[in-house]
Amino acid sequence: GAPVEVDDRWVEVDYGVYDGLPLREVPATVWSSWDADLEWVPEGGESLAAVARRVRAACAELWADAQRRDVAVVSHVSPIKAALGWAMGLPETTAPSLFVEVASLHRIGPGRAGPTLWSLNEVHHRPSV
Repeated sequence: GAPVEVDDRWVEVDYGVYDGLPLREVPATVWSSWDADLEWVPEGGESLAAVARRVRAACAELWADAQRRDVAVVSHVSPIKAALGWAMGLPETTAPSLFVEVASLHRIGPGRAGPTLWSLNEVHHRPSV
């Protein structure tokens, strides 16, 4: 019964012409380009730095609410990495090197000096039947 809001700042990076391709079909030069320059933009897409900026703005906006009540955000790998980097006070250039487990839970909460990473890569598997 809780209200749900859609905020486009939490969508996955726009891979442009590579969007929808299996990862193995994305040329290695794409990954190399991003590793070398977070401002690099694939044709028709967006940079990892742009993702970090929009997610960090969303985090800052949610922060007041998150200090008073639980806030849940459902997103994808790149925005989650950007949010984790924001919570840990890391520069934008660090977030891409973080590892995010598939279908994992990450908790960011208030600490003495601001946002604090409470948990990382929690994975809850259902038992086999």
